[in-house]
Amino acid sequence: MRDVFEAQLALARHAISPGSLDGVIGSQTRAAILAFQRKSGLAETLELDADTRARLLLTAPTLTAYTVTSNDLARLQPLSNTWLGKSQQTALDYETILELVAEKGRASPNLIRRLNPAIDWTNVVAGTEVQIPDVTYPEPRERAGFAVISLGEKRLDAFDANTNLLAHFPCSIAAQVEKRPAGELRVSTIAPNPNYTFNPEVFPESAEARQLNRKLVLPPGPNNPVGTAWISLDKPGYGMHGTPSPEQVGRTESHGCFRLANWNAEYLLKLVWVGMPVYVEP
Repeated sequence: MRDVFEAQLALARHAISPGSLDGVIGSQTRAAILAFQRKSGLAETLELDADTRARLLLTAPTLTAYTVTSNDLARLQPLSNTWLGKSQQTALDYETILELVAEKGRASPNLIRRLNPAIDWTNVVAGTEVQIPDVTYPEPRERAGFAVISLGEKRLDAFDANTNLLAHFPCSIAAQVEKRPAGELRVSTIAPNPNYTFNPEVFPESAEARQLNRKLVLPPGPNNPVGTAWISLDKPGYGMHGTPSPEQVGRTESHGCFRLANWNAEYLLKLVWVGMPVYVEP
């Protein structure tokens, strides 16, 4: 596990995301390895071969200590299981400290548990020190020139104007084929920490939505349906955004938008600009 975890961490420090860090080789880690191999001019093996390992250098400690604060604890609130209930909350914030520190470490909750076996997660108090992955994406030196979304590979890649890879992220795509846009789209608006307008017409499968006769505005927060970042595309109703369930990115499907882990959506905000092309490929 440690060998894979260190490779995932090294990839993430290049803004090449293997998804939530979990120490397990899966399809998202292989896709990240491939993106790194292409960027580095290495043989495209999708494996942690000797040449790839030699280039994935860790120049800083793998873990850092995070101290839980009283402000962290004050943020926590249960998430309503109804749309109406969510619309009445003060924020759609974290429900547990484990969820909060996992997102800070860009890791799966299971990995955080394994890194901190002595912590009782049902009774975390202010001052508790938690070991989390030390992940910092490189600060962008420039905006992206364009982005490419691969529907088949469920990934989003951002490039500079000279086609150099700036960032690679797993993403979810629409469950229904007819709702998957293709071709050239463009960024139309950018919104950090957005609220969310729930339109019952978009959720015909929901019994509650069928009974509601009005739209609802849900407050911002990491458990907002579009997470902590929203990037509209020029096809009405479509965008690139965060999610309340980062472990499900690329594994479950959406109503039509392109869903990223919150930390990846926030990084993408730093790269995009209104009018930027986004090419959606089969």
